[in-house]
Amino acid sequence: MRSWDRATGLTAATARVCARQTVRRGIRLVIGGIVVAGAFTLVAGTDALAQKANPCAAKNPCAATNPCAARNPCAAGGAVDPKLIARPAGTRLAAGKLADLLKDGERLWNDKKLSTNGMACQTCHQGNASFQTSFAKPYPHAVKMVGERAHLKQIHMDEMVQMCMVVPMAANPLPWDSRELAALTAYTAKVQKSFKPTQANSAVNPCAAKNPCAAK
Repeated sequence: MRSWDRATGLTAATARVCARQTVRRGIRLVIGGIVVAGAFTLVAGTDALAQKANPCAAKNPCAATNPCAARNPCAAGGAVDPKLIARPAGTRLAAGKLADLLKDGERLWNDKKLSTNGMACQTCHQGNASFQTSFAKPYPHAVKMVGERAHLKQIHMDEMVQMCMVVPMAANPLPWDSRELAALTAYTAKVQKSFKPTQANSAVNPCAAKNPCAAK
């Protein structure tokens, strides 16, 4: 006499066969999932190793936008009120030890917070780049940008700092008695001493050195 499985309505023998087949299918699905997961892990690991081996695989180190490349921030444009940059009569820059002023000036030279457009003095003048040949001359002297935009025949070094604040960095001029202006003027004088006219208008290209991604 046949015995019946009450849960499935099948004979006991048939129910046992179906149960074994179900178990086998479950095992195959689990094994298949493990294999697929392993394959993805292997591919991801291989990609990671490839990127580690190739320093240029993840990101092109030369792809960053040069803020001075697309448009020259010092190029001729709207007129600048000369009162913004001309030193008021009787102005005296803040006093201080030269070493301290140079230290503060170097920090400010690299400080993008001084501008409203994410630029700093260093943005365009890294490695003495983007200066005119006239930068080597003692101040006061004529500067093309100042003549074109503010219609001043010549300019002092602290006034040139103010011009850079107003034009390339799109900010307000610094207070004339501020330590920031004194420090930036002192550091600009230091930069001037290391400047050579042959460096004028040179652009700093971060990719000019040997290409690390070139085929060997």
